[in-house]
This record gives sequence, C-alpha cells and structure tokens, in this order.
Amino acid sequence: MHNPLEIFTRWFKEATLTPFISDASAMTLATADRHGFPSVRVVLLKGYDERGFTFFTNMESRKSLELKENPHAALCFYWQPLGRQVRIEGMAQQVSNEEADIYYNSRPLVSRIGALVSEQSRPLDSHVALLKQVEEAKSRYSETNPPKRPAHWSGWRVFPERIEFWQEGKFRLHDRKLYTRTGSNWIVQTLYP
Repeated sequence: MHNPLEIFTRWFKEATLTPFISDASAMTLATADRHGFPSVRVVLLKGYDERGFTFFTNMESRKSLELKENPHAALCFYWQPLGRQVRIEGMAQQVSNEEADIYYNSRPLVSRIGALVSEQSRPLDSHVALLKQVEEAKSRYSETNPPKRPAHWSGWRVFPERIEFWQEGKFRLHDRKLYTRTGSNWIVQTLYP
C-alpha cells in the first residue's frame, strides 16, 4: 500500500477491536518550545483524514503555547497487545472555529463545563476548588441552556509529513516502514529495526 492513511485505518480499527487495549485513540504528543526543550503527554485522537490527525484542548495549555511558538509536533500510538506502533511527525495547525464548535457541542455537558472552567496547565489551589467551580457552573448551565464554546478551547490538527509503521518481530527483528510525504505522494522505505 502506498497510502499510509489506509494502513493506519486498518491498524486503528484492529486496535479498537482488541479487548486488551482500553483506548486505541490514546496517543503520545510531543512538542517543544521555541528553545527546543521538549515535553510529552498523552492526548486522545478525535479524528483523522488527509488533512491530518486531530485533538482538542485548551489553547492556553502548555501544549498549545508550545505549538504556537513551534508548530512541529510528533505523535505516537502504541498498541502493545498487537505489537504495533505508529509514529507521525508533522506541522500542527489550529482547527477552524466551526470544527471546534461542532466537537465541543458533541461532548457531555460536564465535559463542556470542565473545558469552560479549567485554566489548564496553570497552578490550582486544590482539586476541591476545581470541583467547586464545576458545581457552580453546573448550576448555571443545562442541556437546554448549554455553555458556548469558550474562546480558549479549540483543537489542533497535525499534518503528517512522516508516518512510520512498526510491527514487533521476534528477537527484536521488527518490521519498520517509513512513509515520507513528497507533495501529494508518499515515498516508502523499509528501515532496519
């Protein structure tokens, strides 16, 4: 196959159907600030297509601030029961307001409220204080009077420039295929394990 998204779709579907994988959409996101200092965390994939791989977050979080300074990002899926890993590298771009609105409004009410009150990545006096803010917001909003998406909450799409598929092999003789984008095409190479 010369379209890595077709391979990803097949692998992702198999991962979602594997009983010992609790959440196949969990992916590691690596970012770096303008000085090149890296940071890494797990986020959830909320969609993908030819444009890239999408996740949503607070735009004032550490990850977002780093992506604004340095839009280079890397993603990694690791599905241990299948012995598979997918690595993706590319440039991140903020999703449109319309796309952010659609996803925000599809979330459970308490998740929308959490996004509204959370000052992600900033100091918090206590977890109890956060829960109090959520309860106060729950008294103001309901399914019939839902909160609007806050301006500080949106999503990022990582446009893939490189996608590597890693299949575990016996004696560490893994099978690695690297797809590198060249315009609208992909070049595929087999890599040593």
